[in-house]
Amino acid sequence: MATIAMRAGRAPRSPRAKAVRRTSLIYLGLTPFLVIAVFPIFWMVVTALKQEPDLYRMDVVPFWFHLPPTLKNFDFLFHRTSYGDWIVNTMLVAFWVSGITLLTAVPAGYALARLRLPFAENMGIAIFMTYLVPPIILFIPLARVVSILELQDSWWSLVVVYPTFTIPFCTWLLMGFFKTVPFEIEEAAMLDGCGQFGALLRVVLPVSLPGLITAVIFAFTLSMQDFLYSLAFVAVSDQKPVPLGVATELIRGDVYFWGSLMAGALLVGVPVAIVYNLFLDKFISGITGAAIK
Repeated sequence: MATIAMRAGRAPRSPRAKAVRRTSLIYLGLTPFLVIAVFPIFWMVVTALKQEPDLYRMDVVPFWFHLPPTLKNFDFLFHRTSYGDWIVNTMLVAFWVSGITLLTAVPAGYALARLRLPFAENMGIAIFMTYLVPPIILFIPLARVVSILELQDSWWSLVVVYPTFTIPFCTWLLMGFFKTVPFEIEEAAMLDGCGQFGALLRVVLPVSLPGLITAVIFAFTLSMQDFLYSLAFVAVSDQKPVPLGVATELIRGDVYFWGSLMAGALLVGVPVAIVYNLFLDKFISGITGAAIK
């Protein structure tokens, strides 16, 4: 083949050249998707650092600074709003919801996977189906629960409400993971002196770590991104989570504080995206493991 290529006036391509060409084509194909993914973050950074007159100039290219960058939008965010309280409220809600979800979903998923309960498989599917109920349908009964508990206008109302969505999904997810753990491992642990609860803590949970991380990520992200229930149950400014506070306190009638809006979204969104990316492999393996295995 090399002789034929040389006779035709072309030098044969080395394997290295083929690999470089293939890699270049792959990255070239990924470039549009990379631009689509990165551009919103770039736009948020530029908008958050722009001066207000620069935001509304229509005679210039809007993708860069035409006046010196400023931190006034961040100063307004922290000193003219309750943004610090919003961050604390959001983290507390996410922490409590994740903890309640794990404490409930782990024993429920383990019981459905291991205790050979009658119709356990159908019960798992039925529990998962409750997660598919549209949130707007559950608004009235949940509002009644919040009222009875006297948690109106408090972020604790969200701690009560959000697990109704996270627990069914995470129970189904962990049930699938626990089924993949060989029962012989638990039997060996029990022979060594562990009870069933000890075998769960020392054997099953460490093996099911991707599923546990997936459940935490799911509960955490749902708690941080919800807007409907926080709008319905929390009206006091210093009790709001970030999604509600940014949307309601920085949009006043027809006045949009674009710089501070983007600054608020940037300060919360980018760190969460970074942390999420660190656990992305385990999150994917958790979802696919529960669905396939």
